[in-house]
Amino acid sequence: MRFLFIGDIVGKPGRRAIRELLPNIISEYEVDFVIANCENSASGFGITRDVIDELYQSHIDVLTSGNHIWDKKEVYDFLEDYDTLIRPANYPEGVPGWGSVTVKTPVGINVGILNLAGRVFMQPIDCPFKTAEKELASFTGKTNIIIIDMHAEATSEKKALGWFLDGRASAVLGTHTHVQTADEEILPGGTAYISDVGMTGPFDSVIGVKKEAVIEKFLLQVPKKFDVAKADIRLQGVVFDVNEKSGKCSKIQRLSVCLNI
Repeated sequence: MRFLFIGDIVGKPGRRAIRELLPNIISEYEVDFVIANCENSASGFGITRDVIDELYQSHIDVLTSGNHIWDKKEVYDFLEDYDTLIRPANYPEGVPGWGSVTVKTPVGINVGILNLAGRVFMQPIDCPFKTAEKELASFTGKTNIIIIDMHAEATSEKKALGWFLDGRASAVLGTHTHVQTADEEILPGGTAYISDVGMTGPFDSVIGVKKEAVIEKFLLQVPKKFDVAKADIRLQGVVFDVNEKSGKCSKIQRLSVCLNI
């Protein structure tokens, strides 16, 4: 079974890339199932109901997220209206939403998707390693295909989780830093790994934001309004193949497609 995992969708340019590039990518790579990180898809920070509806209409099967999912307060009103929109599972008990989902594909294959957030240089939420253990147990008897979005700053934390779950998860895929890494591999136990799948949005920017504002903030060290950039739009992610019975991954490939404007 072939999966496409799309890196953090940033604002209107990122959504445009999804609309205009994704159908051809699905066809060209013969993709069976699409997962995308959506936490920056509304104006670069957070999500709205309209944006989520738009992404689902663009052939995406499951949406993962991260710490920025809470940036727009309206998310509390609709987060639980979508079964396949998930937030990191290691938020404390009582936080709205859920951190994992099992989805049955059109051909009847169950797929488990788990969202985790790192703690290094991020919020000190619950342990992603212990949460992963608990969540993996919940998939037992449902599916051997388990795909994990590890939303974290530190490469070491992502890599450690990859090794920790090698042979127990089909894929551990890093998000959050918006910079695609070149370390994709199949670990010895059959788990696909990459430190960051990249970003879908404007690359004439600093990780999606107008570069002038970011440079000024670094120079002056005062708050600046960050607006989403517009030019050099690309869709980044990974395509990977998983054995439907064993849940082991046999191939992973980086993807970076430019939108010709």
